Amino acid sequence: MKILIAKELGFCFGVKRAVKTVEETAASVNGQVYTLGPIVHNDEVVTQMQSLGVWAKDALDEIDAGTVIIRAHGVPPETLDAARDKGLRVVDGTCPLVIKVQQLARALHDEGYQVVIYGAPEHPEVIGIVGWAGAGAVVVQSLEDVAALPRHKKIGVVSQTTKIPADYQAIVGALMGKCQELRAHNTICNATAQRQAAAIEVAQQVDVMLVIGEAHSSNSRRLAEVCAQVNPRTHRIATADELDSAWFTGAEKVGITAGASTPDSSIEKVIAWPNGVMQSEIAQV
Repeated sequence: MKILIAKELGFCFGVKRAVKTVEETAASVNGQVYTLGPIVHNDEVVTQMQSLGVWAKDALDEIDAGTVIIRAHGVPPETLDAARDKGLRVVDGTCPLVIKVQQLARALHDEGYQVVIYGAPEHPEVIGIVGWAGAGAVVVQSLEDVAALPRHKKIGVVSQTTKIPADYQAIVGALMGKCQELRAHNTICNATAQRQAAAIEVAQQVDVMLVIGEAHSSNSRRLAEVCAQVNPRTHRIATADELDSAWFTGAEKVGITAGASTPDSSIEKVIAWPNGVMQSEIAQV
């Protein structure tokens, strides 16, 4: 069996930066260190952070003292203010690309635009962007959400960084009918788009496609979605333990990609799956 590995997969720049921030902070700070929420959506990485003495807490109310690290997704400005008001040392690990989205959303609000954010309302990145966008910001997930919006004189739109570019363009097109003036910022991460394109390229060439990433990782789920559109034998797994030999019946080629929060160790364990099914010729495309 031949294994084809996508040329873009695994940790993105923002995640690498956030993990490095945690490691450096843990090594240099006296006292307890926390992350506000898991540093990335990956249980293996969270466990690694715990081994460094860094614990994830879901809310500031759970942290009484010490250092708190803001994860790559970012947070609303009031969360930063509240952390400092509690006397906590704040280390901001927000991805620079997410910071750019936050700044653009704030600028659109200050310039009188109705701010529209394309993304999942419950996603931590979107929650943070909404906070920076000021009162009245609206989150849309679909064309149906856009259709339900009232008309505005001016609309400014930004996107969650991990969305699919074609879907964002469809949202922008629909918003054009809702205002006299539309200012659209394409804030989708290039790494996300490149990872999706690389995954599709592999999925088109193989019999079975594997997407490695946690179920609660938004970008991993999207990778699985775009791969499934071109290859119905697509499976998303969190770890090698979830692999099923029945998936590979009659398969000569297997493709592998991984979400932006998936560490190299998880990818390597899938490639080295012990029952021998995955131990074969390997190529990166």
